[in-house]
Amino acid sequence: MKFREISVIAQEVFSEGGRELASPCKRVAACGVLSNPLAGQPPTDDFSTLVDLSVTAGEVLTAKALAALSPLAPRGYGKGVIVGTSGDLEHGASMIHVRMGLAMRRGARGGPALIPGNAKVGPPGTPIDIMFGGLDDAWDYDAMDTMTVMVSDAPRADELLLVVAFLGGTRPNARIKGASPAQVLALVRQIKSN
Repeated sequence: MKFREISVIAQEVFSEGGRELASPCKRVAACGVLSNPLAGQPPTDDFSTLVDLSVTAGEVLTAKALAALSPLAPRGYGKGVIVGTSGDLEHGASMIHVRMGLAMRRGARGGPALIPGNAKVGPPGTPIDIMFGGLDDAWDYDAMDTMTVMVSDAPRADELLLVVAFLGGTRPNARIKGASPAQVLALVRQIKSN
């Protein structure tokens, strides 16, 4: 596996909504540009090459993102991919939804919460929104955040732009209170019983 390039984007937020942050917020995304071995090929249902590639690439990008996040510990994570225009949306899905999350969990010592992921097809310079979810708890509202990233010269038509991202601290000035998992479960039971 060879990257054409890796970009690490770090955002440190100091104020939001007219006030200084009560706790730190740092968003970091490691963006790797890779050749898509299935670009321009006839449609296939065998994505094993891309799944294997995603694990190796995910390990490298996770290490770079976590190094840039330091000294903060990760509280949330997210992932994304932009497939070049000679590829298929499912090429991207196979990169982020099958096994890449294992590399992220290992690196961050993450728990069982689902890692939000987003895939799209686009030309060089296409932005993608990376959604953050809690590392250990999918109901961690303060870890729910978003970061928009783009790499000006990627992905080319036969490439993939793979993104691994981590949130350190909390969403800027996070202060909403949502429903507890128990409240949501009770509501879902009520909805399904009607």
